[in-house]
Amino acid sequence: MPLEIYKRGRFYWVKGWVEYNGRPIAGPYRRSTKASTEAGARDWINRESELQIRRHVVGDEPSKTFSDAIMLYKASPKAAKQLIPIVEEIGDMPLQAISGALLKSFGSQWKPMASTDTWWREIVTPARSVINNAHELIGTPLIRVKPYSKMERIAQDKLRGKLSRVERVPADKEWIEAFCMAADPYNAALVRFMFETAARIDQAISLTAEDLKPAENKVRLKAQKGHPEDWVTVSPETMGEMLALPPKRPKNRKTGRFMSPRVFGYGSSTGYNTRWQSICKRAGIPYLSAHPAGRHGYFTELVVRQGVDPVTAAEAGRWSDPNLPMRIYAHAGTDEADVRARFRTNYAQDDPVQTPKSKKSKKE
Repeated sequence: MPLEIYKRGRFYWVKGWVEYNGRPIAGPYRRSTKASTEAGARDWINRESELQIRRHVVGDEPSKTFSDAIMLYKASPKAAKQLIPIVEEIGDMPLQAISGALLKSFGSQWKPMASTDTWWREIVTPARSVINNAHELIGTPLIRVKPYSKMERIAQDKLRGKLSRVERVPADKEWIEAFCMAADPYNAALVRFMFETAARIDQAISLTAEDLKPAENKVRLKAQKGHPEDWVTVSPETMGEMLALPPKRPKNRKTGRFMSPRVFGYGSSTGYNTRWQSICKRAGIPYLSAHPAGRHGYFTELVVRQGVDPVTAAEAGRWSDPNLPMRIYAHAGTDEADVRARFRTNYAQDDPVQTPKSKKSKKE
């Protein structure tokens, strides 16, 4: 029977066969269209039917190239910039001829002094996204790419003389206090806010007066990294510090125009760097960027130093899986030399308690 639509849960599903000239040529189908409306489901049927009929009539189309796939992909400005050299290199290559090994090989050619993490992020990921997007839309081959191995990462780090995964040093209360003593009110309030809430720098600098609910001590954080917009609770002290700051209108460095008023006065997620370096130098403390000062510091402070259970800390910091911050954000609070010294330290032993012997009775 031809493809029919039926609803199951939130989505519309299809069952049946794709037919051509009254004959089934593909199927049987019993799968979700991933469409929440009937119109969307019918669009899926039309695309799938056209694909299967074209395959039936002319066979698979190995002529679909990477350039063809690019035309189907909605790239962000950042991804579009990363895709330019990739298109120049393999734009005319059929998608089925592109392998994971080929994509991974471009890193050492184009960016010989970059890390394997950079190669993966700036070359493999955008290219893979383009190819797999075409697979979703028109059924071209899917690509799976094996990550760079640990040994490949170590070898590349040795070649360029630099570690790619440096252990971040999280902030602690002493660092925060020293920073705030040397900082202006805006940067002091900013670092306290991120340390307390685990907010990312872009979420923090985007705050406006409309994002504050003083009566409830709540702050609205915009959606980011796959997490929806959310209202988080802050301490009354932090809310008071934020309310005491007259909002500033930062200037857009590209256009030269003033932006809408911001709570902390910054217009970009990198604008704080130079100012923080000066503050840290004045305070006599090591420079920490916003991420280790805020997000790393938050989780390490709660879980390692204060003993809060990881599930509670992760939920308050908006991590969906507590294993992730435990693996990445929780930093050991004990010095390695102290750990080694424990093997040479005698156990503390209590003095034995002397109990007087009971006297036997005359009857005994």
